[in-house]
Amino acid sequence: MQLNDIQSLVYSFVATSPLNCLEELQSLKLYGDPLVGIASAGDPYFDRLKDQGAIGSHHLSPVEWLPGAVSVISYFLPFTEEIRRPNRRLGIAAREWLYGRIEGELFNNTLRRHLTDTFRQAGWQALAPALDERFAVLERRSNWSERHVAFIAGLGTFSLSRSLITQQGSAGRFGSLIVDAYLEPTPRPYERVDEYCTKCGACILRCPPLAISEAGKDNTVCAEYLDRVLARYRPRYGCGKCQTGVPCEEKIPVTSTRRA
Repeated sequence: MQLNDIQSLVYSFVATSPLNCLEELQSLKLYGDPLVGIASAGDPYFDRLKDQGAIGSHHLSPVEWLPGAVSVISYFLPFTEEIRRPNRRLGIAAREWLYGRIEGELFNNTLRRHLTDTFRQAGWQALAPALDERFAVLERRSNWSERHVAFIAGLGTFSLSRSLITQQGSAGRFGSLIVDAYLEPTPRPYERVDEYCTKCGACILRCPPLAISEAGKDNTVCAEYLDRVLARYRPRYGCGKCQTGVPCEEKIPVTSTRRA
């Protein structure tokens, strides 16, 4: 199986799954065309995620999740314009975004299972960490960061808000799969972890709890705000203001030295 085969699997699932339409919101479509990247399970960056300045020692490497791991598949599911547009206004998250955050992750989990089953039926070992019973969040940091995995797989770089900016922007959801099959890694077309961020400061002004500054994002302030949103809109929650109404919402921002 090669990158093109996996891209076809993900594209087909996004295009045909009934879960990609929200019947509660007049069949609103959740996701547009996805992005797919591949990393080697032995990429040195995975060990660097154990540094406290990155994630921490509790972050598990691919081989700790799946002994014999060879490759890691990462994908980005970009929210459609119909999900993003209502959330550009200031204030509380739009109803469409709240559905995208929760029902969108239910879709994402189904896609994780679909990919896992496909590889297993082909005779390979496969595991999606986000679905594993060992998956956990310690001090608001998970032991498998989908965004960091996507960075390693060449899908994008980080912003001030700690969102990951991809070719299709930062508004969407990430997922990944670890397999013992060899898949040629996709190149990382960047050198710095924040190369695609122009530091324009738009996300600073968009953040309701003022969790973002020129130094980055305070995860605790952000999480406490999301807890308040959950208390009001349970079982849904979300915000996404730093991912909408900003230059990196649906593309890589253009700078004087680099063109998206």
